[in-house]
Amino acid sequence: MSQQSLRGRLRWLILLVMLAVLLPLAVLSFRRTMQEINELSDGRLAQSARTLQVIVEQEGAESLGGDDAQSKSVPIEALQVHILHRQSHAIESEVGFQVFDATGRLIMATSNLAALPAPQPTDADFHDVRAGGYRWRLFTLQDKSDGVVIRTGERYDSRHDILWALWFDHALPLLFGLPLLGLLVGWAVKRGLRPLQELTSALASRSLGSREPIMLEQAPQELLPVLDALNGQLQRLADALEREHRFSADVAHELRTPLASIMLNIESATATCDATEAETSLAGARHNVAALARRVEQLLALARLESGTADEQRQSIDLVGVAIDVIEELAPVIAESGAELGFSHDNLPVRVQGHEAALAALLRNLIENAMRHVPAGGQVQLSITQGPNATTIDVADDGPGIPLERRAAVFARFHRESASRGEGYGLGLSIVQRAAELHGASIALLDSPFGRGLRVHIAIPHPQILYTSA
Repeated sequence: MSQQSLRGRLRWLILLVMLAVLLPLAVLSFRRTMQEINELSDGRLAQSARTLQVIVEQEGAESLGGDDAQSKSVPIEALQVHILHRQSHAIESEVGFQVFDATGRLIMATSNLAALPAPQPTDADFHDVRAGGYRWRLFTLQDKSDGVVIRTGERYDSRHDILWALWFDHALPLLFGLPLLGLLVGWAVKRGLRPLQELTSALASRSLGSREPIMLEQAPQELLPVLDALNGQLQRLADALEREHRFSADVAHELRTPLASIMLNIESATATCDATEAETSLAGARHNVAALARRVEQLLALARLESGTADEQRQSIDLVGVAIDVIEELAPVIAESGAELGFSHDNLPVRVQGHEAALAALLRNLIENAMRHVPAGGQVQLSITQGPNATTIDVADDGPGIPLERRAAVFARFHRESASRGEGYGLGLSIVQRAAELHGASIALLDSPFGRGLRVHIAIPHPQILYTSA
């Protein structure tokens, strides 16, 4: 089944609406016109009867009727009928009259009404009869002074002829105008739907991956909600694609360390002949596999949190406990780096309202990033403290540090400082920044208290913090 175009649908709907309005108006106009014609014709009948009454009064009923009392019919000799006869034979046959004296004797009549019986006292002034195969409208006028009764009549054909003539004069232009009106409606609909064609062209010419909103010059008000919804959908789609790309990069970044540790453990186990040493290496490999599985789960949880599709609500998290778990997970990396990691925190567990996966990713990337930049024998210090307005996380090192003018750039994805050791993807601080944003936390890159290096300072606002006793 072919799909009807919106243009054709609007055109037919407009025409149907016009017909639905015009047809009832036409019927109402027909009835109103017929009523006016009937009233006008009835008035003409009454006027004709009174004109005959004046003539009869002036001439006298006896002189008009003659001495022949048996005469029931008079040829068309009356003044008014004679005038009508001179104008048109068709009009002559559609009108007529009768004149009766006080005794009810017909003294004058037109031939088309001569056969009608005398009016009865019960007859109304206006009434309808059938005579000669036609329907007549009659008006009866009785002169109370001399008893003369005058009756005028008109065939309904005459009234209908007038009505149809009027309708023909008015309907004929409309019949010719309707096709033209349909063409004009089609043109108007096409012009009115031009913004939709412009929107189609804008979508067709849109470059792949573009984040620019679709803009239409002089867009109609009805199309603005469509544009807003469409731009919102395109933005959400672009964000979803960006999250997918970011997740792929995060997976490569986050899984690189545990995979390397697993490979080292397996190589150590296969290279040694000492059963105890091989067992220790395999145990380390199992530990790193478990850490790998846990990190994958955290990555998936972090991706769901960033997309807003996670059902997980903020929970009370022991930040110190999360930090200890991360340090244990990174123990092989810390041992391999040759740097010293210090951890200081309040005696009381510090609980924050947040997401464990995001906080673990934040702490893990802060520590890994510091370990990658300090030389062998260097120092890394992790501190979690309770401040008056916020819970703070500080990770300081004595590495080469980052110049002040380049500190803002390190949060960009895939940015790596040239002084960093080892291979990386430049995603550590980008992940830290996103995890901090999930908790409304601020990040600052400051000078290290070791005299050289860098200190990353993160402050989680106080309203999200709950403190409980151990």
